[in-house]
Amino acid sequence: MVKVGIIGGSGVYDPELLEEAKQVKVHTPFGPTSDMLTVGKFKGVDMVFLPRHGTGHKINPTNVPYQANIWAMKELGVTHILAPSAVGSLKEGVMPGAIVLTDQFIDRTRFRKSSFYEGSQVCHISTAEPCCNKLRNKLVEAANMLSIPVFDKGTCVVIEGPRFSTRAESNVFKSWGADIIGMTMFPEVVLAREAEICYQTIAMVTDYDVWKMDNTVTLDEVLRTMKDNSEKVKKLLEIVIPTLNDEDCSCKHALNGALI
Repeated sequence: MVKVGIIGGSGVYDPELLEEAKQVKVHTPFGPTSDMLTVGKFKGVDMVFLPRHGTGHKINPTNVPYQANIWAMKELGVTHILAPSAVGSLKEGVMPGAIVLTDQFIDRTRFRKSSFYEGSQVCHISTAEPCCNKLRNKLVEAANMLSIPVFDKGTCVVIEGPRFSTRAESNVFKSWGADIIGMTMFPEVVLAREAEICYQTIAMVTDYDVWKMDNTVTLDEVLRTMKDNSEKVKKLLEIVIPTLNDEDCSCKHALNGALI
């Protein structure tokens, strides 16, 4: 059985798309989730939606309860997670308005717990390929069908936030050859791997980060571009979700050999 989870903002989620929608609360060993989870169906596919930052975007990136969120998704039987998020660009060619199907990350956070295994058992999960290649390929196919330009790969520098980078920091990240910069991909993607759930980030580029001398990142700019990007992502999701199946995937065996 396939059950698709969406972790994202209200700009991507339209509750009217779901049939038989209802809100549920999931108790987890890691405390409360960001918000109530909405379950329902879309074109016959079971769905779970969770606003990453809570209703009204009240939780900053550091304080998102990533462990609880992914645990709840697993508890509800989610098999695939699609994770839209807003990012800045670190390359001239990755323009605001672009969509990047991120396949790599560089972790620059400091205060986040990134494993479910906090007791006497250690989990050395492999994140050589942190996102699900099969899920990403489905999104690329859908984007081509809709003539929506996407970058089919990209590396995201994940910073702690909630502040934006200094120009010096931005230039360092750019010099590393990374494509985009964001605040939420890590540890969400790693926890999904520990939960053996297929996971793919859908990064929506809202601005050039401050490495670009004539660019200063403002919240108004981010929100304006985010709104335009959200419409593209909604169309992608509407095409991709009904095509997902329960085929075998390496994501589902991620714990093999990882536990000590």
